[in-house]
Amino acid sequence: MTRPAPDAAMQASINPEILDFYSHGAEQARLADPRRRVEYLRTRDILTRHLPPTGTVADVGGGPGAYALALAADGYHVHLVDPVPLHLEQAATTSAHAEAPLASILRGDARQLPLASRSCDAVLLLGPLYHLTDAADRAQAWAEAHRVLVPGGVLAAAATSRFYTTWEYLAKNLYDDPAVETILARHLRDGQHRNPTGDRRLFTTGYFHTPDDLATEATTAGLRPHALLAVEGAAKLLPDLAERLRDPHRRDLLLRAIRRIEAEPSLLGMSEHVLLIAHKPTPDSTATQETR
Repeated sequence: MTRPAPDAAMQASINPEILDFYSHGAEQARLADPRRRVEYLRTRDILTRHLPPTGTVADVGGGPGAYALALAADGYHVHLVDPVPLHLEQAATTSAHAEAPLASILRGDARQLPLASRSCDAVLLLGPLYHLTDAADRAQAWAEAHRVLVPGGVLAAAATSRFYTTWEYLAKNLYDDPAVETILARHLRDGQHRNPTGDRRLFTTGYFHTPDDLATEATTAGLRPHALLAVEGAAKLLPDLAERLRDPHRRDLLLRAIRRIEAEPSLLGMSEHVLLIAHKPTPDSTATQETR
């Protein structure tokens, strides 16, 4: 298992506010939170249906390794890449005690991956895109994912919807803070999220996509989108979501309900996260496209 020494240049290129937000360690337990568990269950369901059955996976921005370790347990050869030192330490500790450890844990940035070209059958971008606030940086992350994928390889990329937050902040009674309306107005105007309040419930510096923009960015990078799916749908607005997820029968009913409408274009923006599934064209498919 490889874990390179910290790279000072990379550290300097990442917004210090974002690094500070994740340095408190909350990310490790986030997906186990009763209300947030729906994000994990739905993402796992989508990945199970769309990733190749075997092969090498790069989990870029994989944090403490919730998805990477689950995929390793499924038999994949998984490289976890993340820029946050605490996340790497947490992933290493968990991996060391896992029956199926990670292939490597790498200090890295989505814009410059420490992986060889055409070395991965699948790449996950389940977090980096909503922390790259400049379009040029997101373009570089897409290009890097394209580079490390084998021809025909699958990419799964998550984005936060800029439309969901209006309803989330209402549901959480966060509108009492006069700064909230200004924050939400900017989401709709340009997708940029800034949190001047110090309230960690309002997240940290980020960029929130429209579903169509997510697909456009992938296409511009030379990838072929073939599914654009709501992860949670509107489930997180249910006041009894935690109770539903604890009950196996009610949990299954909820997950089936979300899955039935996961690809409905008119509802995508109501989901907190939208997951795009795309693939890197093979030379044959590119040539066929060019002759049409």
